[in-house]
Amino acid sequence: MLNSLKEATALKVEQGRFLSATHEEIRSGATTDIYFVNTRDVLRSVGLLDTPVTAEIFTRSTGLFAGIKEVMELLRGLPVQVEALPEGEPFTPKETVVRIRGSYGAFGVYETVLLGILSSSCAWATAARECVDAAAGKPVLCFGARHLHPAVAPVMESIAVQVGHCAGASCILGAKLCGREPSGTIPHAAVLIVGDTVKLAQAYDSTLPDGIGRIFLVDTFKDECEEALRLANALSDRLGAVRLDTPGERGGVTVELVREMRWRLDQAGFNKVKIVVSGGLNPARIAELSAVGADVFGVGSYIAHAVPMDMTMDLKEVNGKPLAKRGRLPGILENKRLVRIQ
Repeated sequence: MLNSLKEATALKVEQGRFLSATHEEIRSGATTDIYFVNTRDVLRSVGLLDTPVTAEIFTRSTGLFAGIKEVMELLRGLPVQVEALPEGEPFTPKETVVRIRGSYGAFGVYETVLLGILSSSCAWATAARECVDAAAGKPVLCFGARHLHPAVAPVMESIAVQVGHCAGASCILGAKLCGREPSGTIPHAAVLIVGDTVKLAQAYDSTLPDGIGRIFLVDTFKDECEEALRLANALSDRLGAVRLDTPGERGGVTVELVREMRWRLDQAGFNKVKIVVSGGLNPARIAELSAVGADVFGVGSYIAHAVPMDMTMDLKEVNGKPLAKRGRLPGILENKRLVRIQ
């Protein structure tokens, strides 16, 4: 832990590295705001750095609670007591979601990091669960890694699965972190290079093991319904699903397109072939596309771009006495839903 302004000033950062923080840098306090390090010097100078305090964290939003696993990884081994909502529990505006007791010197420097973890994690979990609820039991896959810096994309995807209840994630590390194998088949680039959707599908089918689904994009070269029928006739029972990712320049994936796709596949005897849809999906679009026959939903930007929730950490007790800044209620705010974690 950075113990003083002198140590922060002396911190050297090597050139030729990724801009993201390492785990060691996060633990050291290098990603905190400098004023929390300044505070250590000031409180130490007056003999108050180890003052016993109680801090509470809340937000003004509603949502699903997530991020406590990383919070506890950060606080692991520190002489603090932690209570929090269980992961995945809904919360209401200004409800206490985390309470920390201990000396200010033990955890105060981590305020920035704690709030940052919870701010993004709760937002991603909430957005993912909104999509899952809209799908009403049909699978939602998280395809959001391309919308975020790679340092945090695995965090987002693992939270979308573990807390948001997405059925899978495309990011390899994100899926592995939550004990899953990554979900996904092949991009448009492969179809473009091979030059024909059916040829690509046949090469895929003969090359990759059976455990990987036979799901192919049908919007690269031809009419989507025509391409889907070509694939179904070529692969027969080995075709698991077709994926619609029609770009906005051609109208995107519409209700009419999904309805027609389902109709034509069923009419030709391919009622077992599922329809996967992706591209700019949100809960409203998921619900309407599901109603006309879409079976699986690949969601990226709606989850990844969820607006981080403003989190606030306030001291509510100092030396065992109720105390708070003006505008806040002194003393702990009782929340019987909190559980003791450490």
